[in-house]
Amino acid sequence: MNLSGKKILVTGSDGFIGSHLVEELVRRGHDVRAFVLYNSFNSWGWLDRSEVRDDLDVFCGDVRDPGGVRTAMRGCDVVLHLAALIAIPYSYHSPDTYVDTNVKGTLNIVQAARDLGVERVVHTSTSEVYGTAQFVPITEEHPLQGQSPYSASKIGADQIALSFYRSFETPVAVIRPFNTYGPRQSARAVIPTVMTQIRAGARQIKLGSLHPTRDFNYVADTVRAFISVAECDAAVGEVVNAGSAFEVSIGDTARLIGEVMGRDIEIVTDAQRIRPEKSEVERLFACNDKLRRLTDWAPLYGGLDGFRRGLAETAAWFGEPGNLTMYKAGIYNL
Repeated sequence: MNLSGKKILVTGSDGFIGSHLVEELVRRGHDVRAFVLYNSFNSWGWLDRSEVRDDLDVFCGDVRDPGGVRTAMRGCDVVLHLAALIAIPYSYHSPDTYVDTNVKGTLNIVQAARDLGVERVVHTSTSEVYGTAQFVPITEEHPLQGQSPYSASKIGADQIALSFYRSFETPVAVIRPFNTYGPRQSARAVIPTVMTQIRAGARQIKLGSLHPTRDFNYVADTVRAFISVAECDAAVGEVVNAGSAFEVSIGDTARLIGEVMGRDIEIVTDAQRIRPEKSEVERLFACNDKLRRLTDWAPLYGGLDGFRRGLAETAAWFGEPGNLTMYKAGIYNL
């Protein structure tokens, strides 16, 4: 599919990945409708600070509302569905909201897409649906394991999306990003957690478990993967991993951040940041062969050198005082 001339709706546009995706689509000359979460402050999230905000058609609503979703999607040819609740600790005490937003919200998207004849839906999954790796690198055939209410809700959302393809031939593709990082990421994630503490002057950095490994992906690579999947006809009906194929532990990541930022740090364990034992995902390490085979995508920030470059760019962003004020470095962010 050629996206030129298509009206593209991006749900979750006000968030971390969504705002970067919106910006890249606009830079490429595409017509974008940005779906942001309605609030009484009339805040568009990260888009309020974006250079492309004046070039957007913004819709304020809630993916949990089927009528609003249908209104937002009317006249759109392509839907990139990123809106979701994603924090794992918050899902432990508020799981019902994850079912409503992630599962029922996705149902609202694919139901409206079917009824309105939308040409392409890209649904956002997550590497958390795999749970702790049973084999590596993790391919799309890896078993699914709901090790948190969040990951269980995303498994349900994925299956709802794929069921509409199988049942009604709704043109759905599922992209499964591994651990995206970069400017604007919430401090509920480990990299912003470390960087905001360092920028706030802390020498002792509070973290949870240090031994789990992750496959980190710089946000620019994740954004390019979304666009590549949206353009790829062969991805319809498929699940596609978007990962760097580079594995690193949380502890080594924190130490590397300290090196990149030129700070000597001491890592201390904060018990409230440790997941329940059976809920902790011990290892994530992506196989990205399918995405590379179906599209022309390849990570530009791959390997240790690419990871260092991505961390440096992220640290530079957090180094801007106006950006750091958006975070509460001394408070644990669920």
